[in-house]
Amino acid sequence: MKKEAIVKSAENEARRVLGERAALDIATGTGHMAFALAGHVRMVVGTDLTPEMLREARTLRATRGIGNVVFTLADVHCLPFPSATFQLITCRRAAHHFSRIQQALAEMGRVLRAGGRLVIDDRSVPEDDFVDTCMNQLDRYHDPSHVRQYRPRGWQRLLESQGFSVETIAPYTKHRLLTSFTGKASPEGVRGIHATIAGLTSIQQEALKLREVNGEPFLSHWYCTLVAHIAKA
Repeated sequence: MKKEAIVKSAENEARRVLGERAALDIATGTGHMAFALAGHVRMVVGTDLTPEMLREARTLRATRGIGNVVFTLADVHCLPFPSATFQLITCRRAAHHFSRIQQALAEMGRVLRAGGRLVIDDRSVPEDDFVDTCMNQLDRYHDPSHVRQYRPRGWQRLLESQGFSVETIAPYTKHRLLTSFTGKASPEGVRGIHATIAGLTSIQQEALKLREVNGEPFLSHWYCTLVAHIAKA
């Protein structure tokens, strides 16, 4: 059998095994989103770059007795699945870590079936230059692996550049403790966060909705939920 025929046969078998209702949860971590999807689809595949996270996800899967979720080590920039495999792709609170966001979206589009849906929920920033710069800097202090929080319009451009049709862009905001940034940050990162906050003008504090509540500093965090699909021949 020729190599091309072997590859095609393998792709067809992968689609058959996964079935018509297959979901992919990218950057699944310990699998909470994958477990939430399990009752609604035939099969969920959760991927992550961190083996430790996947070990914990498999432990949780066994504890909960969930039989239709599998986990695999994979990089979103080069997904190890045949094209047009999944009916649904989800990615929660991880895209701001992707080093090559356009390539990641291209891979998601490749493995998504025509008529399927991509759902992304991630940190975001409003259409404001100061808030954009400040929040991204605070997140880099919190976690050096942070790459970029995107504005809603930026998300639309990114998705459309990879052939997606955007159905929904829903920004939302949470008022959270400053410790959500300083917690688990390195000592150097904590110093950077506190120095940034201390240097804000009153106008900048208002832009971030920096408030003291019961003696604790709170500020706004911006998020965005996106739903898109991709048309294929």
